[in-house]
Amino acid sequence: MILAGMKGKEVKMRSNLAIVMMVALTRLATAAAPKEEIKAIVEREYPALEKIYMGVHQAPELSLMEEKTGAFLAGELRKAGYEVTEHVGGYGVVAVLKNGEGKALMIRTDLDALPVKEETQAQYASAVMTKDLAGQVVPVMHACGHDIHITTMVGVARTMAELKKDWKGTLILIGQPAEEVSAGAKRMIADGLFKRWPRPDYAIALHVDAELEVGKVGYISGYAMANVDSIDVLIRGVGGHGAMPHMTKDPIVIAAECVLALQTIASREVKATEPVVVTVGSIHGGTKHNVIPDEVKLQLTVRTYKDEVRQQVISAIERIVKGIAAAAGVPKNLEPIVSVKDEYTPAMYNTPELTEKVVSSLKAMVGEENVVLREPSMGGEDFGRYGREEPKIPICMYRLGSVKPEAIAESKRPGGRALPSLHSSKYLPEREAIRIGVMTMSGAAMDLLGGQ
Repeated sequence: MILAGMKGKEVKMRSNLAIVMMVALTRLATAAAPKEEIKAIVEREYPALEKIYMGVHQAPELSLMEEKTGAFLAGELRKAGYEVTEHVGGYGVVAVLKNGEGKALMIRTDLDALPVKEETQAQYASAVMTKDLAGQVVPVMHACGHDIHITTMVGVARTMAELKKDWKGTLILIGQPAEEVSAGAKRMIADGLFKRWPRPDYAIALHVDAELEVGKVGYISGYAMANVDSIDVLIRGVGGHGAMPHMTKDPIVIAAECVLALQTIASREVKATEPVVVTVGSIHGGTKHNVIPDEVKLQLTVRTYKDEVRQQVISAIERIVKGIAAAAGVPKNLEPIVSVKDEYTPAMYNTPELTEKVVSSLKAMVGEENVVLREPSMGGEDFGRYGREEPKIPICMYRLGSVKPEAIAESKRPGGRALPSLHSSKYLPEREAIRIGVMTMSGAAMDLLGGQ
């Protein structure tokens, strides 16, 4: 009887195991089906998306001036079935697709272009000249791939609307203005992005990578891009004749000492394992060979990751420049003035748990061999601001390869041609990146919203 009981339990365990395996296989088959559908939709839509991309590329608009770009994106999202609001935080766009109960996911694209004269020789190159906000006539180019991002969002919007049967929840697509001047995210949040519309449980985005092969995507978990601060330093002194420096307090000499001394912040003050950049990008002072001026102006960019390191560096800059001026005999009433400009971009921290989920989805869409770990950058990206608002929203931005394999190979050869960087007049992403962008972003969205 004992043996009979044991056999009965064994049969029951085997039966339960079979059920678990059947459920697991069913889930795998169900998960595989949407991914194949995504690929089919992308193939069907790609010719139209390619035309959209070339049109957007030919009609770039500067930061805070993205009126037509925002209106175009809003129109495409409306046609895809989304509830759309325009003029959010400027020319920003918010589009919502509600599909039952579930999580809320926000996906962002940026809208703006740069004051760069295009030199790519593409048939669809931008020839736009426009007045900037200061009234200066400047050339305009999508030199940072935002046109790829916009086109990808249109593709994702169409794909997710067509596959509503495979996911539940709320999809929020935003077109953000003024990324290049680090103002758009702040403006959209101030205009009620997380109050007037559902607050997302996750926020994701992509950005073209000018050093990664098209067909591949890259990821970074944790700190991915830096805090960015612009700092003005006014060095004041006592001017006079260049032949009589003993009767002056020379601000040019003081400024020169400051430029060198500021480099000791990274090398001698901040912990060696903490990334820090202090760059003096501009120095202006004086009018004539034999005149010692009253003042010299310095313009700095400061890059850090951690907020406490940022504060440490800013404090050190003020202490150093004031100390050098005091050592030169500059009176207290003429000590340097240090101004941190209101252009701060917070560091972008990819939430590790969300990044892990996104990476898993990326691998499923394009293959594990095409998903690569990338290095953090000291560049800035205001997408990070969306992850700073309390209660904090998990965020993840991944990178989209955009360069021909042969161009990468050429750049690695001795004396080979260097790859054009982002913001270069010669940077032109491969259009194939659109296909990969729509596939991977749709796949990630499906995994974050599906099966709930």
